[in-house]
Amino acid sequence: MKTTADNTFQNKIVFITGGANGIGKAIVTAFCETGAEVIFCDTDEEAGLRLCKELNNVNCTFSKVDITDKDMLVNLVNNIFDVKENIDIIINNAGISNFDSILNVSIEDFDKILKTNLRPAFITAKLLAKHRDQNKELNTYGRIINIASTRHLMSEPDSEAYAASKGGIVSLTHALAISLSKYNITVNCISPGWIDTGHYGNLRPIDHEQHPSGRVGIPEDIARACLFLCHPDNNFINGENIIIDGGMTKKMIYVE
Repeated sequence: MKTTADNTFQNKIVFITGGANGIGKAIVTAFCETGAEVIFCDTDEEAGLRLCKELNNVNCTFSKVDITDKDMLVNLVNNIFDVKENIDIIINNAGISNFDSILNVSIEDFDKILKTNLRPAFITAKLLAKHRDQNKELNTYGRIINIASTRHLMSEPDSEAYAASKGGIVSLTHALAISLSKYNITVNCISPGWIDTGHYGNLRPIDHEQHPSGRVGIPEDIARACLFLCHPDNNFINGENIIIDGGMTKKMIYVE
């Protein structure tokens, strides 16, 4: 995704979780192309290093981190503060799913989904708030974007853990927007619908046609929204959940 460089994000420090593949990869790419300094993490080391090489950008740094390990995540964020002295933008993108019968999903499975999808968004926000509280001269600009899902408001069978984690992200987002306002940090979330991350050419016409926009989404659709929300002029959008799904959740479906 090629973006128009206007220096908006020049010298901005961006931290992205789950940035090696899919939506995260598109977000990392978008911010790197605008001149931001991007630090991203993922468990997929091969893909993360490959992305940095593809971007050929000295302002792109990858760290292999399992965000379910709170100590690893805390250490990474605090290291960024130590080295860069600030984080301007945090995008909590990392997420996993486990669609299986509630009879088969263990409590440990459920907890793992929450520890991956939901808890890190709280941890990164807490760390940023603490840093800003101790460095009040930085409290002029800040953005947090949490990636939720349209499944926070509509479900298929066997999606309890994923739906709960994404619903939690939406609620956490508006709570954080109120709590972090004193630091001039806006907090919003994006709920993607059907975003294809690698098999677009194999989709059927009916897959596209069921979207009012006439197509299945691509990761760049979400990346562009992140750039928009993070623009310094867009601080009046706060505490919101923005659904990006080609209109799919607005379409009433009846079996005929």
